[in-house]
Amino acid sequence: MASNKSRNTNRKARHARVRKKIVGTAVKPRLNVYRSNQNIYAQIIDDVTGNTLIAASSLETSVKDKVSNAGNKEAAKLVGELVAKKALEKGIEDVVFDRGGYLYHGRVKELAEGAREAGLKF
Repeated sequence: MASNKSRNTNRKARHARVRKKIVGTAVKPRLNVYRSNQNIYAQIIDDVTGNTLIAASSLETSVKDKVSNAGNKEAAKLVGELVAKKALEKGIEDVVFDRGGYLYHGRVKELAEGAREAGLKF
């Protein structure tokens, strides 16, 4: 089994490879996911201008109050719903999903499904 260092190095390589192809624009920004051991973060980014348009994470009180552990699938789903709600308020409906080199499984999948259920299209 690989050590954590090489696992994260492999993830970063996958992420860099995917980022060559995925670009968020003002019309269709990029929904980026970052997963730490304790929390999960989502950002909607316009890569043309380099601006983060919307951010949500399991550190926000609206998510923290509803879950016992901010690093589980339940919290990830709430973060997905929160980022989608914020995006729809700003008039963003279509996004490009960037899973950050992580496998589409577990927390990353729950975040994506939560965002889709709340109205984001990708």
